[in-house]
Amino acid sequence: MAQNEDYILEILLETALVTRSQIERARSERTGDETVVKALIREGIVTEEDVIRSLASHASMDFVDLNGLAVPPEVINQVPKEVAKRFNVIPVVETDTGLMIAVSNPLDFDTFDAMHAVLKRDIEFVCATPDAIRTAYRKYYASADEAADELDSALGHIEFSGEGGVGSAEGDTVDAPIIKMVTMMLIEAYNMRASDIHLEPLEKRFRVRFRIDGVLAEMQNPPKKLQSAIISRLKIMSGSMSIAEKRLPQDGRIQVKMGKKAIDLRVSSVPTVHGESIVMRILDKGALTLGLPQLGFLSDDQETFEKLIMLPDGILLVTGPTGSGKTTTLYACLNYINKPDKKLITVEDPVEYQMSGINQVQVNTEIGMTFPAALRSILRQAPNIIMIGEIRDAETANIAINASLTGHLVFSTLHTNDAPSAVARLVDIGVQPFLVSSATRAIVAQRLVRKICANCKQPSELSEAEMESLGIDFTQLSEASVSKGAGCDVCKHRGYKGRAGIFEMFLIDDEVRHMINNKSNTVELRKRAREMGMRTLREDGIRKVLSGMTTAEEVISASMGDEG
Repeated sequence: MAQNEDYILEILLETALVTRSQIERARSERTGDETVVKALIREGIVTEEDVIRSLASHASMDFVDLNGLAVPPEVINQVPKEVAKRFNVIPVVETDTGLMIAVSNPLDFDTFDAMHAVLKRDIEFVCATPDAIRTAYRKYYASADEAADELDSALGHIEFSGEGGVGSAEGDTVDAPIIKMVTMMLIEAYNMRASDIHLEPLEKRFRVRFRIDGVLAEMQNPPKKLQSAIISRLKIMSGSMSIAEKRLPQDGRIQVKMGKKAIDLRVSSVPTVHGESIVMRILDKGALTLGLPQLGFLSDDQETFEKLIMLPDGILLVTGPTGSGKTTTLYACLNYINKPDKKLITVEDPVEYQMSGINQVQVNTEIGMTFPAALRSILRQAPNIIMIGEIRDAETANIAINASLTGHLVFSTLHTNDAPSAVARLVDIGVQPFLVSSATRAIVAQRLVRKICANCKQPSELSEAEMESLGIDFTQLSEASVSKGAGCDVCKHRGYKGRAGIFEMFLIDDEVRHMINNKSNTVELRKRAREMGMRTLREDGIRKVLSGMTTAEEVISASMGDEG
């Protein structure tokens, strides 16, 4: 079964419009090349409107009844007749900011992009049934002799069987299956909450994997013969990548809309022995609105962290390897303190999310806009709070530290394994110890662990090996809520849904400052931090295992090497 039909059927199951037995019966009773969805409609189990409403709801689009609307001529004239016919759309109403347009296919990203390109204005998309759009087209555009030549229904455009998903904005019937396949892959990845899409050319197959909650899962692989066409399609969608250049790495960006949701993908291509490997990172703008509890802080750590990010000056560093959630934590900090009475400026490479009320500066080394150059410029903008995407060199570090010593609060990240190691890292790249001690307020190390699915969460027990590995004794289990996920449709039978952080918070007090000035090593700093009550990553993870947030397996994996 084509992956797009699986996707439609899963939505119908989730909305309780059909049962698995009804699907299997419809599958066995199909006629000719009829799809399962069309068989369900023919048998009266669901209606065409049920299907379109469910898809629209899943894509966060509003559904409208066109039969009950009277669209004024001045609104109809906003969309030329040939455009309405080609893309199967009807303008509905002119809004304060643009135009509302009804589409019959809530999954057709290409139509959304084409409408923006053709009309060159803000558009809000809503959904209507194919019959309603056909009727509206005849009413407002088509003459009687054109009625027989009208557009196919949206369900026909979705093409539930074969290699497709969504119709071509270019109208090229040869390329349409590739366009549909790529579009459905993006939709599927987004709805499965994937953070990355990996397209990997191997010797005899073209592998597609999604990274979901930090773990790669192999998906249905396209035929190897379509490898070049799929990669070319993605390059075209990025708008900035050359389909002719296959020998050099390239970077690009794809921006699409699913109803009211904007999906932003950062695209990277690298030439390999068997073709170009593509990785697309899905930038989830929902992360911008995360509160501190959603990051995974327990109440006591959250209280401490809130105090840190409300300080008037100094540097707060977040450390950890790539993919440990550092940027998400910094964005959550900015979201928490973003108030009209403060000026916030960020320097990033690249700017991943655009935040309202914050001045964001994009690093561009090709034209000399480096981190140090950008920092020197923004200090003249009189900000209260500065966020630096990453401290990579001595020049950036020294400017950041000087900014913190002159009354600015600075947030940034470093690549170190634990919190105390960040001090040695700053000194290694060329910052004087007395500057590190004077400016740094706290260092927070973090990792990500998968959260147990709330829908299928159930009590569990720790094995002896897990207790030994985590250093847990039976007295700690008396009031614990150790849990695991049984696996359900909500979490795709993985037992986990979403991720949270485990944290190590190193607060810099006067004694630690004295130790840094005296060039104490990381072991000594870590010992002092432990005396001050710092919990290690593993100890914070243990608390979250005992509270039922995550599992022992996740914490052991995420905090390997942090037993001390």
